[in-house]
Amino acid sequence: MELAGKRVAILAEEMYEDPELWYPYYRLQEAGAAVTIAGTGSSATYTSKHGYPVRVDAQVADLRAGDFDGVIVPGGFAPDLLRRYPAVLQFVRDLATGGKVVASICHGPWVLVSAGVLRGRRATSLPAIRDDVANAGADWQDAEVVRDGNLITSRRPADLPAFMRTVIAALRGD
Repeated sequence: MELAGKRVAILAEEMYEDPELWYPYYRLQEAGAAVTIAGTGSSATYTSKHGYPVRVDAQVADLRAGDFDGVIVPGGFAPDLLRRYPAVLQFVRDLATGGKVVASICHGPWVLVSAGVLRGRRATSLPAIRDDVANAGADWQDAEVVRDGNLITSRRPADLPAFMRTVIAALRGD
């Protein structure tokens, strides 16, 4: 259990991209991490783009960044909702500035844009939000995964294997 003792939050809201939430959830559990699905508080259950529900374990406003080793922001259309909640942005910002793992995929970097954690960093995203990421001050790169210290980003569901290998390595301290 290479991640035993590690705690990771995965953010959830309506219209999340199914594999970008569930693949990290199960991979992290498989590696021994304790995983918390955290929502905005607008509901106890959120529905994916394809109709699959996820029940949250906690609301982000009730979490302390210091209790976690990392956060994953899945894509889909959920990030456009997530970034409207100050508690979500503060949680992500606190993890980022605390040197903890902040990972996002697809549209997930929208949350990083709104949290103000991309300036001067290398990142990727779904190409559709490339301008948003670059305008937030990041050096946008077209790669399946980009790791810049504690910040990890990927483009799309097909990049999930590389994304999760990188997230797990970062959580191990590699």
